[in-house]
Amino acid sequence: MSRTILLVVLLCFMSKTFGKTLTECELVMEFRKHGFPEDQLKDWICLVNASGFRRTDVVNVGADGSSNYGLFQINDQYWCSDGDEPGKGCNVRCKDLALDDVAPQMKCSKIIYGAHGFEAWFGWVDKCKGKTLPEIKC
Repeated sequence: MSRTILLVVLLCFMSKTFGKTLTECELVMEFRKHGFPEDQLKDWICLVNASGFRRTDVVNVGADGSSNYGLFQINDQYWCSDGDEPGKGCNVRCKDLALDDVAPQMKCSKIIYGAHGFEAWFGWVDKCKGKTLPEIKC
């Protein structure tokens, strides 16, 4: 019986430490909340689907050994600091780009977009660029 209780407690704790998967409508709400232009929302949704699978906590290691964080798979080589202090292009800690609070991810993605447009994301180039994207129904 005590093992069952321990297992339940551990599972409850673990569920709070894992990231959140956002629905398309939740993503749209976040984009609007953070001031993303309406005419770009289809591209941003496609980008997130191509890059981060709509999970806030996704961290992938690239072939070059660099890591990509969060919904937008923001790279640590250029945009975020692996240390305790914020840094690099977005002046943010990488670990803050893989949390349920998407505000740092949204802010950083705007900085990246301002510097390079959607072309900065290989996922967008491969899966979204030049394609007819589905209408947003939220």
